[in-house]
Order: sequence, then C-alpha cells, then structure tokens
Amino acid sequence: MSTLSVNYPFAAIVGQHSMKRALLLNVINPRLGGVLIRGEKGTAKSTAVRAVADLLPDLSVVNLPVSATEDRVVGTLDIEHAIKTGEKRFEPGLLAQADGNLLYVDEINLLDDHLVDVLLDAAAMGVNTVEREGISVAHSARFVLVGTMNPEEGDLRPQLLDRFALSVEVGGEREIAGRVEVIRRRMAYESDPDSFVQAYAEEQRRWSERISAARETLPYVAIPDRLFELAAEIGIGLEVDGHRADITMIKTAATLAAWEGRLAAEAGDLREAAALVLPHRLRRKPFEEIDGQRARLEQFLASLAPEAG
Repeated sequence: MSTLSVNYPFAAIVGQHSMKRALLLNVINPRLGGVLIRGEKGTAKSTAVRAVADLLPDLSVVNLPVSATEDRVVGTLDIEHAIKTGEKRFEPGLLAQADGNLLYVDEINLLDDHLVDVLLDAAAMGVNTVEREGISVAHSARFVLVGTMNPEEGDLRPQLLDRFALSVEVGGEREIAGRVEVIRRRMAYESDPDSFVQAYAEEQRRWSERISAARETLPYVAIPDRLFELAAEIGIGLEVDGHRADITMIKTAATLAAWEGRLAAEAGDLREAAALVLPHRLRRKPFEEIDGQRARLEQFLASLAPEAG
C-alpha cells in the first residue's frame, strides 16, 4: 500500500488515451453505466481511477474489496429492533457511501457473481433496496462504477460484461520514449510528491474546468436522426445482442460531443463511442482471440459509408 501523501495527477499519466477517455466520459455523465478496464498489472489502472476523482472536488473514490460480504456492500437491517419497536434501523453499506461518488472494484472478475449483479443493478437504477423478513429500506445509490481486472485471472460472464457501458484494454507503453517518460515521472513523483503534483496543478485545473463545462453542455446536446440509424446499422452489422449497446453508443456519442464543447453529436462521435461500447459485447467467433475481435470491430467501422463518418 502506497504511503505517498498525494495521488498521482491525472494530467501526468503517460499515454493510455482510451482508459482516460472512458473514465472522463463516465465522470461527465455518471448515468452512462460505468467502465471495465482490462489489462496486465502495472498499467496505471488503479492510478487512473484515483486520479480522475481528484479532478472534481465533490467526487471521491470508494473502494470495494473482493472479499466484501453482501451485508458490507448493501447494508444491514436490524430485524430484531424493527420487530420490538416498529422502527427500522438500517446500517448503511458501501453502496450508500458511494452515492454521488466513484465506486472502484479492483479485480472485479474475482468478485462473487451475485455481488456483481447487485452492483450493476444499483448502478443502473440509482437506488439500493435492502429487504429482510418483509421489511425493506431503499436509498439513493448513484455512483460511477469502475471495475479493473487482469484477463489472465479469469473473465466475467457475458451477461455481466454487457452491463458495463464501456470497456477498454490497456497495456504497457511499447515505444522506448514513452516507457522512459513513465519511469522519469514515477521517480520524480516518489522523490517529491508535493512538488510533482504542484507542477501539474495548472493542467489539472484545465481538466477540471473542461469536465464542468461538459457537464453543463450535455443536457443540450442534440442527436441527429442519422446517428440513430447509424447506431442501429452498427449493432445489426456486428450481430450485437439486444439494444443496450445501441442506446449506450448514442449516450456516449452525446457525452463526447459535450466534452468537445459541441451542441450536436456527429458521426465521428458515434464511431469513437462504438470503439468503447462494443469490444466486450461482440460475439467471439470460434478460435477468435480478443485481438481478432478488436480488428473485426475496427474493420467494420472503417467500412461504413463515407457520409457516415
């Protein structure tokens, strides 16, 4: 466990464009439905999650350990007290603590499937309901769900994967210059965390202001009819089950437009949205690896008519 006094700045993270983009979109629009970050260890997954929360003063990270029990997550009802007094006594859990914040589950693929279901239900509904012996309590549970995992340690069931709005694959830098910069920045941060953070303070401020502006713009972003048709074309063309992916593509495209300061979403937004929304939803063909799925998605998006881009 790190004993450093301040978190590594979001602005100082080298590369990892897709991961940073997915986190920012969910912070701008918490109703998107969260993000699943998959990749090998040591690729700044946890660092990025903690760092993005620092960009907004009203956002904090609530950690949910994989060893957590259901009562620890959803909260508990004192049934004996309710029977004796007629009063409900509720002990809030992590979902109550996460309300209005970012709920982070590292190694989410190792979490009990039932608890993952509970998390995703609460994230989708914005409400957590606890029922015991005919007594129920409900409370607000609006949070951004972020799960990270190493695919080598197992995967989530397809039904659960589909419930995450976005997913990204992360890896280490493959260029010498990028890897050197990662080393330099990390060593500078560990040597003098406060000075390192201060060096990125102005850039952090610009990130924060841009997030706030995007949040204000988002409700006014228009979606042209042609984007609804394009989303449907993509979903059908890639044989994606159900309609959740189509809807999420549209929501993500609108959020991307808001991030860019535009009042109308464009086909380019939808293309980028598809690259974040679809990778974990594609049906895997026999003997097809994840890299093959990604290539198939990229090829399909590139094949769309020019007027769709």
